[in-house]
Amino acid sequence: MFSASHDVTTPRGVLVLGAGQLGMAMLSALAPRLCASQTPITVLVSPGTLRQASPPGTGKLAALRDLGVEVIGFALASDMASLRTLFAAYDTVLNCSGFVAGPGTQLKISRAALAARVKRYIPWQFGVDYDIVGRGSGQPVFDEQYEVRQLLRNQRETEWVIVSTGMFTSFLFEPAFDVVNLERRTIHALGSWDTKVTVTTPEDIGRLTTEILLARPRIANALVYVAGDTISYGELARVIERVTGQDFEKTVWTQEKLRDDLAAAPDDVMTRYRAAFAQGDGMWWEKSRTFNARGGYETTDVESYLRSRLRPGTGAQAGA
Repeated sequence: MFSASHDVTTPRGVLVLGAGQLGMAMLSALAPRLCASQTPITVLVSPGTLRQASPPGTGKLAALRDLGVEVIGFALASDMASLRTLFAAYDTVLNCSGFVAGPGTQLKISRAALAARVKRYIPWQFGVDYDIVGRGSGQPVFDEQYEVRQLLRNQRETEWVIVSTGMFTSFLFEPAFDVVNLERRTIHALGSWDTKVTVTTPEDIGRLTTEILLARPRIANALVYVAGDTISYGELARVIERVTGQDFEKTVWTQEKLRDDLAAAPDDVMTRYRAAFAQGDGMWWEKSRTFNARGGYETTDVESYLRSRLRPGTGAQAGA
C-alpha cells in the first residue's frame, strides 16, 4: 500500500528500501542532508510495520517522522512489475533491504530498478568484494550478489554505485557466527590467524554512503571501498584479550574443517558464512586505500567498538 500523499506520476527524490539496522543508520545520516537541500526522502517498510502497534514499531515510525522521512508500506516480495511501478516514482533508489527477503530478491529488485529507469541505483552490496569472491564461494547469496554486479555493468541507462564495506563489525561478536564469544571466552580464527577481514559499523556505513552519494564531482558507475577496520584474526584475538583483560580459548578452524562442516550441513547459513570468510580473498582490503581514509573520515575500529560495547549500560559484558 502507498501512503495517501505518495505521487507516482513524477520521478522525485530518494527511496530507501528498508528501515532495519542499516536502513535506520543510513536515514539518520542522509535525511538531514537531503532535507536541507529540500530533496524528498521516502523509506519503504513492510506493510506490517505500519500496522504494528507495539513500542518498537511505533518508536521507529516516530523516529522516521522526526527525520522528515515519508514512510510507505510495500512488500519486496511483490512481483517485479509492481516494484518497477513503485521505483519509477523516484530519481534514486538506495537498497538497504538485506537478505531477509530470501534468495533471488536482490536480483529482482535490481532488475526492477533498471526496468524503471531510475537515474541512480545503490544496490544492497554492503558486504565483501563479490568480484574477487566470484561464484562458488559456498555462500549462495554471494553468488547472487556477483550476478547483481554483472547486471549493473551490462547496461548504460541507470547510474550505479557499489559500496563495499566488509562485514558488519557486530557480526564478529555474534554468538551464532561463533568467531568471538564473549560469554564463553572463545575465539575461532577462520582459515588461519593470518586471515584478514574488513569490518564496518552500520553507523559508519550510513555516514560514508551519504558522503559518497553527495560527493562532488559526482561518483557514478563505480565500486567504492570503505572500512571501519581491517584486521587479522590473530590481531583480533590480541585486541580482545587486551581490552577485556582476560584470557580466551583460541582455536583455528582450518579451511578443510570448515569445508567438512559445510558438506555435513550445506543449508546452515552460519556454516556457509564461516566457510566463505575463511577463504580470505575478497573479504578484506587495505584501509589506507578506502574512501574514508583518502577523505580523512574517522571510523570505528574493532577496539573502539569493543570498548563501547563493554562499557556499563551499553551491552553484553565479557563473562566474569
